[in-house]
Amino acid sequence: MVKLRLKRYGRKGQVTYRIVAMNNLSRRDGKAIEELGFYNPRTNESSLNVANIKRRIEQGAQPTNTVRYILAKANVL
Repeated sequence: MVKLRLKRYGRKGQVTYRIVAMNNLSRRDGKAIEELGFYNPRTNESSLNVANIKRRIEQGAQPTNTVRYILAKANVL
């Protein structure tokens, strides 16, 4: 199953996340199918590719709880 989830990158103490479409059995920082945006929790900034996110959800991808919250806050869901 494909999930929309967060992929961690950045330095220790200065973490940033990419919102990606991945297989649910892949590791957190493993190979992503597609990158759909990013989220910076320190500044609460996010940049989303809304068209691709909606396309992935229509194809059956399930967002995790955290990603669902970020998408709801950005009025995508």
